[in-house]
Amino acid sequence: MRIIDLWNPGKKPTVAFELFPARTPKAEENLTKTIDELSRLKPDFVSVTFGAGGSTREGSRQLAARLKHEKKLEVIAYFAGFGLGLREIASVLEGYAGIGVENVLVVRGDPPRDPGFRPQPDSLSYASELLAFIRPRFSFCLGAAGYPEGHVQSTTLEQDLDYLERKVDAGAEYVITNYFYDNRFFFHYVDRCRARRIGVPIVPGVMPIYSAKLTETLAATCGASVPEALRRALAELPGEDKQAALDFGIEFAVRQCRELLAAGVPGLLLYTMDRWESTSEIVRRLRDEGAL
Repeated sequence: MRIIDLWNPGKKPTVAFELFPARTPKAEENLTKTIDELSRLKPDFVSVTFGAGGSTREGSRQLAARLKHEKKLEVIAYFAGFGLGLREIASVLEGYAGIGVENVLVVRGDPPRDPGFRPQPDSLSYASELLAFIRPRFSFCLGAAGYPEGHVQSTTLEQDLDYLERKVDAGAEYVITNYFYDNRFFFHYVDRCRARRIGVPIVPGVMPIYSAKLTETLAATCGASVPEALRRALAELPGEDKQAALDFGIEFAVRQCRELLAAGVPGLLLYTMDRWESTSEIVRRLRDEGAL
């Protein structure tokens, strides 16, 4: 199924979850539990990340196959092409096509942390170039990433939209955004996209709050800002009470998602961090009140 068909006019908002391959036996045990629990929620699709420089290439393909064939879930496979040569790019995508994946989210990706990593001479520098390479060679429904607060490497918000325009012109049919904690960033982003005549569906990414420390760490890495009011609220939580932070994060995400859904977003993508408790409760509450 082409994901784009889920966002036809008149259809209900979608709900989806992002997962990433496990790197240790304990992480695998946790991922298995997460998959089992989140599958019960019957998401419209799940997305599977792809490590920098192809570091999770085989794990990402295996996880996508597991979700698609064992759990019967629709899958968007992320593809981060930084540093990979054209043959490697084609090989990875042929692997996804071989297991029946029909939807791919194309991102440039970050440089691997391995100091010995060297990009292939024929690697591509931008997501728009990857999309232009993939589009005539594969029949995937292709998507691109969006950044409501701007990509960390963009000089201005307008430059960031220049890059998004190139990605859509090169074949991106939908956009899934980085997360944000202030919905005004997303609403302003959509308005600016539409003013540029970027008309593809734009699905907001939502990151539940798991702890104050993780919130700050992820924000510094991903380029999402933490509003001062949110930072103060987290600081006021009991320092040793992990459940208090999770409960706060659930309530915050429910309010955020409620406002996004009321504004007519095509769907939500929840960044699970391979955890199920918060995501399950957020979706349950939204469904119980009829927002989803």
